[in-house]
Amino acid sequence: MTLTGTPFLILTIILFVASIALAMAQWRNAGALRRNPRQRAPRRGPLQAAGYLGTILFCQFTAVAMVFVLVNNANLLYDNWGDLLGTASHVRAVPDPPKDDGAGAPGPKVIQAFRPADSDAVPRTVKQTDLKGRLSGVDGEVLVWTPPQYDEPAYKDKKFPVVELLAGFPGSASAWFGAMDVSNQLGPLMKAGQVTPFILVAPRVTLLGPNTDSGCADVPGKVNAETWLSRDVPQMVTDNFRADTTPDRWALAGYSAGAHCATRLALAHPNRYRAAISMSGYNDPGQEPASLTAKDPKLRESANPLTLLTHAATPPNVALYLTGRKDDGLGDATALQRAAKNPTTVTMVETTGPHLTSTWKPLVVPAFTWLTGIIPPGR
Repeated sequence: MTLTGTPFLILTIILFVASIALAMAQWRNAGALRRNPRQRAPRRGPLQAAGYLGTILFCQFTAVAMVFVLVNNANLLYDNWGDLLGTASHVRAVPDPPKDDGAGAPGPKVIQAFRPADSDAVPRTVKQTDLKGRLSGVDGEVLVWTPPQYDEPAYKDKKFPVVELLAGFPGSASAWFGAMDVSNQLGPLMKAGQVTPFILVAPRVTLLGPNTDSGCADVPGKVNAETWLSRDVPQMVTDNFRADTTPDRWALAGYSAGAHCATRLALAHPNRYRAAISMSGYNDPGQEPASLTAKDPKLRESANPLTLLTHAATPPNVALYLTGRKDDGLGDATALQRAAKNPTTVTMVETTGPHLTSTWKPLVVPAFTWLTGIIPPGR
């Protein structure tokens, strides 16, 4: 039974209702004994007291479990039991990545088999594959959705631009298609020609268990998250789909920790990405308590998007769309906007909602409308 499936949610509701019914039955039985003048209520022994305590704990456990499943289904923080318990391993090895020659560099083909997405919260139009990262040593699922035009005869020879979608921490690859509803929001607009028909790709970003955020960085001896996201995943996409390989047709989008990653990867790899959308992101990795990159002062500095922007040999040809409220990302966005020099551009949007997908979901359409101005449909 999957963690995010409807059957598991129904099971937690049934168990919660059953626990309440059991507690009420115990209380009614005890009350009936006290009200019956002909029957002396027995003294409560250790076993009976333990039974009452166990029932109360069972009620509390089922209530917490039900609320957790409701919250998890709404935000898709954990896709499966392995993610929740930290028992799944996604780092097979940590090799030294070879030199990055940019998008479109030749290499062995990575041909994958695809299936419908595992999560019930994801539309059936989304495909999923399990990718073994050749350069990174990372193993993880990647979800891919192709736009309405992709299978139309008129577009059979066309290559499509791509957006990598990065979830927050904790967060699953399913979140963008489930909680954020990105394909259902953008599909009709793409079909109507109002939004560029992008291939949408959501790779796994939680690689080190539920207590450690990789910061989407390559950390020697720990994880090659940056190589996984910026090289292995794009290679797989271009080898299996009609995806454009030129960097000015690729972009990233993320929320929370995924927003930090989107901005950082775009600024670190202008030879691979043209734009990034950041929803409630941050610059200093230390703003995420579980961040691995924040534990080393040098890595914390080098992983900061503001450092990447201010120390670039030449201003990167990257467009950034940054959203946040005053105490949640807006200050970091302002710092990037002030530091940006042509051709780097920064568009800021102030929000007022909480740090939740309910705030970011309505930003999908305006953000991708902006991105359409940066990466138009033509070509």
